[in-house]
Amino acid sequence: MKPVNDHIKEHLKILFVGFNPSIRSSETGHHFANPNNRFWRILYEAGLTPRKFDASEDAKLLGLGMGITNIVVRPTKAADEITKEEYKEGKDILRNKIEMLKPKVVCFVGKGVYQEYSGLKNVPWGRQQKAVVPGTIDFVAPSSSGLVRMKVEEIVEIYKKLEEIISL
Repeated sequence: MKPVNDHIKEHLKILFVGFNPSIRSSETGHHFANPNNRFWRILYEAGLTPRKFDASEDAKLLGLGMGITNIVVRPTKAADEITKEEYKEGKDILRNKIEMLKPKVVCFVGKGVYQEYSGLKNVPWGRQQKAVVPGTIDFVAPSSSGLVRMKVEEIVEIYKKLEEIISL
């Protein structure tokens, strides 16, 4: 399995952080490539992209001031295969990326990603009261995985709050 390259640069409006690449993402080299993953649909329906992008166009997010990375680089079938050691190492690497890149908003795609990163247990959806890295805004959004039981319309409503934050 090969890792999937980050699409990152300094001063992004939004840096999306997933758990780790799926097997399909590893095979294609693109983020959120599993056909059951609703990430690209959610971004479009939330008004964050001008059209529904295909996973093969993930690098185009940079042109819109958005980027993608993961807390763990190793591809797996499911997030429950990630080890505590991988999370610990990934948390430190991610924090360094955020400190260097200084995105306005860090959007964690899945509550579990943020729980592993922040060490907090009870986190609400949306903007967090305090960011782990000062000078950024931590935002927790539902995972876009097709396994998530929330209705896609409810997920989209949460992602729409990102547009409100970045337009301030």
